[in-house]
Amino acid sequence: MPTRILPAVGDTDAVRSITTLLSQLPDAEPVAPVVDSTQLIDTLARLAAESVDELPEVVVVHERIGPVPALELIREVALRFPAVGVILVTSDASPGLFQAAMDYGARGLVALPLSYEELASRVQAVAQWSVGVRRHLGAGGDVFTGVGGTVVTVSGAKGGAGTTLTAIQLALAAQASGRSTALVDMDLQTGDIASYLDVQFRRSLVDLAAITDISPRVLADAVFRHDTGLALLLAPAEGERGEDVTDRAARQIVSALRSRYEVVVIDCGAQLGGAGAAAVEMADRALLVTTPDVVAVRGAKRAVRMWDRLQIRKAEETTVVVNRHSRGTEIQPPLIQKITGTAVAATVVPANFKELQSVVDAGRIHELENKSSVKQALWGLAGELGLVKAPEGAQKAGRSRGDRGSVNFRRRKEGGG
Repeated sequence: MPTRILPAVGDTDAVRSITTLLSQLPDAEPVAPVVDSTQLIDTLARLAAESVDELPEVVVVHERIGPVPALELIREVALRFPAVGVILVTSDASPGLFQAAMDYGARGLVALPLSYEELASRVQAVAQWSVGVRRHLGAGGDVFTGVGGTVVTVSGAKGGAGTTLTAIQLALAAQASGRSTALVDMDLQTGDIASYLDVQFRRSLVDLAAITDISPRVLADAVFRHDTGLALLLAPAEGERGEDVTDRAARQIVSALRSRYEVVVIDCGAQLGGAGAAAVEMADRALLVTTPDVVAVRGAKRAVRMWDRLQIRKAEETTVVVNRHSRGTEIQPPLIQKITGTAVAATVVPANFKELQSVVDAGRIHELENKSSVKQALWGLAGELGLVKAPEGAQKAGRSRGDRGSVNFRRRKEGGG
């Protein structure tokens, strides 16, 4: 469902820049801006008189709106129209103003000059809150039941770091715990998810690239339903066709998936293109898989710095996953954290390729045995990331061997208790 956004901006230049950026957001439907506080309140009152459903989900208030000061205007909107989420756009992003805006009823704050990433993140969060409020009030209209799904991207510090294996097992863990899960292969030229899962497919991401309005039916036609229950959206069989998936198309695809599935896991591979960059930018959690060797760790550091330079993602918002770990390795997770400046997952994946070789060669990675230390670690990582819906009273998976609870939970479920 499109997110209706009403800009309240008095400054002519600011109106142009804000409306242009809002129009680029996925699933956004900006409406004609209002130029002062009086017009804003009158517009909202007229819409509310028809139905709560007619109100925009998000109102963006510029700091120089008048004649009523921005914070006072936010308070009035919050009190009179509680199902509308308000975002304040301001050049003062100090903690003091942020706290004041929250106290007055704002649901978010975006700093000037505007950043696409920050604006998209705030609009999405506020829109989800607004939809939730309306659903609670019984006036939510026809909305997707999966609004607000968690998106996790998995990228590699270098080729062969274990990105695809990690993405597949995270998705399998989420699906096995009862969450509807989509697994996306956005390694557009060299994606291997289909090979790992022994899948023959006709449709791919490319089939959605040229579609401007991805409806649930269109999305369902492009998705391959795997025996495990995973919804697969695969890279094209012809790698050169991956160029058709632009960053804008990727944003629309990720937004459509987020609205339909509780968990969306995206394999971005080790090469960063426009589509992969858009996915990493939109993700709730961005993972960077590395092995504990000098070449891979340097690659991880290089990737983190590039993401920061391109304003895709900050280092502190990235989580490094250490694959093929052993106690005898000279490079340990604390050193990797220091070198990259990122967070490092508490769960490490042990070096034990013998467990994997037979299922990898057979293209049946989903049949990896539960007793496998690699599977236990990766399912434990899923628990650490909050992707696994554990039963009440179950202990949360944590470190590399703390995921046994999630594996045992699956066994109990299959055995009927």
